[in-house]
Amino acid sequence: MSTQPLSAYKILDLSRVRAGPTAVRQLSDWGAQVIKVEIPKDQSDGDDATDRSDYQNIQRNKRSIAINLKDKDGLQILKQLVETADVFIESFRPDVKFRLGIDYETLKQINPRLIYASLSGFGQTGPYKNRPGYDQVIQGMAGLMSITGLPGQGPVRAGIPIADLSTGLLLANGILIALLERHSSGQGQYIETSLLAGQIFMLDLQAARYLIDGEVPPQAGNHHPTTIPTGTFHTLDGHITLAASTQLEFQRLCKILDREDLASSSDYLTPKKRSLNREKLNNELETILMGKPSQYWIEELNKAGIACGPINRVDETFADPQVKHLQLTARVEHPRRGPIDVVGQPITMSRSQWLVHRPAPRCGEQTREILNELGYKTDEIEDFINRHVVYSCS
Repeated sequence: MSTQPLSAYKILDLSRVRAGPTAVRQLSDWGAQVIKVEIPKDQSDGDDATDRSDYQNIQRNKRSIAINLKDKDGLQILKQLVETADVFIESFRPDVKFRLGIDYETLKQINPRLIYASLSGFGQTGPYKNRPGYDQVIQGMAGLMSITGLPGQGPVRAGIPIADLSTGLLLANGILIALLERHSSGQGQYIETSLLAGQIFMLDLQAARYLIDGEVPPQAGNHHPTTIPTGTFHTLDGHITLAASTQLEFQRLCKILDREDLASSSDYLTPKKRSLNREKLNNELETILMGKPSQYWIEELNKAGIACGPINRVDETFADPQVKHLQLTARVEHPRRGPIDVVGQPITMSRSQWLVHRPAPRCGEQTREILNELGYKTDEIEDFINRHVVYSCS
């Protein structure tokens, strides 16, 4: 771990749910030392959510300390951790950090080099700042659900929590920028983003269609909204997805399909014409593609330089030989579940390596260990536990 690129940095993670932990995962997998600061929990019912697959995938590579931040001794412990931290991440409602006395202006007096990152549903200011923000609500508000799904079927959510995940990745990017800037300034700074802002950023070409062209994008189903033909088609035994939107690609496609007349048709002669007549063209292509099995078309189209692939289930995705070659999973030993596989990082570097080196912790699993590192004696730690200043599950 000492040779990983971010191993010199210490992160205090007070984030919850998914977006904040996604940002932290981007840093911890590359070596950042993460302490997850949690609210003490009653786990006497035996239902430990930390053992679940989703939690293990997103919360790995952390140590956990559970602190009662409403207790003055608990608050003092957190401030001691802040003294040597590089990054502080929180996802409370905007006013909570001020009520607890752990806002940026307060903590930068303790550590001027601290990079403080706030993540919320709608932003730290504005008319919606105190609303609870969850991924599906944001998908709807940010316009994503209006452009997802088949034309006319009504709003459809994405199959993953895309607002949470993309906002977390964007926040990690902001933290890395702030760390780089600190090398020259010597100063920390405050960063904030929101699920709403992140999801609107991810609208990308659809946002540009409205902002620049004044066009409100409709649902386009499994077909690309602007480049034709690009989409999903029935075959003899299933479905494929293909992309042949440039002039050369479209001509090659028509040749392979033995329908070169389509390439010269006045209805499909240019990208603009194909867009205007997209439904008619897609129907003609699908009629031909239904004559042979998916694997035939995948092989033939790829040989001709036309992007084409299967519509995999998740199990088929991880069984794919190219996916296996890319080594996109990592195995970690879990104390109760045994060896488990989690999704790894999609980036490879010539000298640096990401690493999943520990499973996600139980709430307060390393409380004693972390307090020892801060210099507290065993009897002091036991006193904290007995007075409910901290919680330890170990």
